[in-house]
Amino acid sequence: MSSTVQCCPECDGRVRVDGTENICERCGLILGENPIDHGPEWRSFDDDDTNPARTGAPLTRSRHDRGLSTEIGYSTRLKGRKRRRIARMRRQHSRAQISTKAERNQVYAFTEIRRLTSTLQLPESIRDRACVLFESAQKADLLRGRSLEGFAAAAIYATCRTDSMSRTLGEIVGVARASEAELKTAYDALNRELGLSTGPIDPSEYLARFACELELSPSVERRARELTAMAHDRGFVSGRNPSGVAAACLYTAADEAGHDITQCETADVAGVTPVTLRSTYHDLIND
Repeated sequence: MSSTVQCCPECDGRVRVDGTENICERCGLILGENPIDHGPEWRSFDDDDTNPARTGAPLTRSRHDRGLSTEIGYSTRLKGRKRRRIARMRRQHSRAQISTKAERNQVYAFTEIRRLTSTLQLPESIRDRACVLFESAQKADLLRGRSLEGFAAAAIYATCRTDSMSRTLGEIVGVARASEAELKTAYDALNRELGLSTGPIDPSEYLARFACELELSPSVERRARELTAMAHDRGFVSGRNPSGVAAACLYTAADEAGHDITQCETADVAGVTPVTLRSTYHDLIND
C-alpha cells in the first residue's frame, strides 16, 4: 500500500511510501527509508492450516512447569511502598509456583541435571531426556530413601548409555554432587525397574575424544579404530573396561607411529590405571 506524504525537494514531484522507502515518482529520488518493518515476519496463505502466531519462549522438558510460568521482573524505577509491595508479590508468586514436595524435588533435580549437562558439554537432547527419565523414576516411586543428586547423575549416565554418548562413570562422578555409590545405586534402580535399553559400550566411541585430548593425528585415530575392530574379533573387549580398551588401542597406534606418548598419560585421559591399559596392550601386540 502506498500513499502521498510530501513533495520532492528536487523536482516538486509527488512522493509516495513504498514499503520502507519514501520515493519521488518523477525523478526516483529516495528521500528516506525506514528499515524497521513493523509487520509480521511470516506470510499467511489461504491453503495454510497452521497458525503462524508465536508468543513466548518454547516449551522445555528441563523445567518442572515446561517453562510456562511467568516471572515478576525487577525495576529500578519503583520506590518506597510500591517497591516493597512488588517484592512481596514476587516472593509469594515464587512460592506459589511449587505446590507439592514432588515439584520441589523436580526443581532441585532438574537444576542439577542442567548444571551437569552444561559442565559435561552435553547436547540439549540429553538434558531433556534425562529430565524425562528422572520424572519417570519419580512416578515409579524410585526416589524414596535415595539421593536426588544420585538420581540426577544416574539419569544423565543412563541417557548417555542409551544414546551411545561416550561419557564414563568417573567423568560424571567427578562433576556430580553425588558419590559413586549413590550414582550406582540410582542407576541400578533405573535399569532394573524401568528396563532401560542399555547395552555394552563400544570402545570406539571414546577414540575421537581421547585422540583430541592427546593431540594425536587422524591417521593414528584411524589405526586405533582398526585395532578396536581387531580387539572385538579376538574377544579382548568382553569383560574389560571399554575406556581402557580404547586407551590401549590409541597407545598402540601412537607407538606404531612413533609418537612420544606414555602409558600414564593415555591412562589418565581415559580415567583408568596404566595396569588396565597394559593388559589390553600386551594382548594386541602379542596377537
